[in-house]
Amino acid sequence: MLIATAVPVERDAVAAGLAPAHGGTEARLDVVAVGVGPALAAARTASALTAAALRDTPYGLVVSAGIAGGFQPGAPVGSLVVADEVVAADLGAETADGFLPVTELGFGTVRHRPPPELVRRAAEATGARTGAVLTVSTVTGTAARAAALRERHPTALAEAMEGFGVAEAAVAQGVPVLEIRAISNPVGPRDRGAWRVPDALAALTEGFGKLAPVLEGWNRHDR
Repeated sequence: MLIATAVPVERDAVAAGLAPAHGGTEARLDVVAVGVGPALAAARTASALTAAALRDTPYGLVVSAGIAGGFQPGAPVGSLVVADEVVAADLGAETADGFLPVTELGFGTVRHRPPPELVRRAAEATGARTGAVLTVSTVTGTAARAAALRERHPTALAEAMEGFGVAEAAVAQGVPVLEIRAISNPVGPRDRGAWRVPDALAALTEGFGKLAPVLEGWNRHDR
């Protein structure tokens, strides 16, 4: 299993949660920092998947994990969100009639759906909320953009920058994907004083401690 985070501090938080639960098992589980943004995350995830396949030790699951902004009041700071949809929220075109996703332009895709049974088990084990997690290339910084995103994606609970890239790499190689996020701040006007990054990292560590048995026991045919 490959767990992809954006930055080392997220990688370390995930690894800390997995260490006690994973100790003594034979399951292969790698946690890597793949970088910030969908393009770099996709490239590095694809490289890791390809390298494993060439070693004849392919990964059976990819998990995108880290901290994120939460849409209020559905995803309060410190809570966990498991994605039932991984959505590229700003992949498309601005038009006189508003934003059009690439699917409405006649090409590409803007969403991937993790295995529903895995989503259910992960949320049940961790107490996470389930909903869409949006991937953006530009983090939301205004109330107007937050409202526009919620209008286009009414089931959205969180916003991050890597999930869709990780999912694109996984799906291209036929590997299922899951995304889990700990909420560090509200989506909307940028107020660094309201961010609770340490709390979110602690929630990520605690969540992966509870999630480890689910991930290790999951069979990719249990969809």
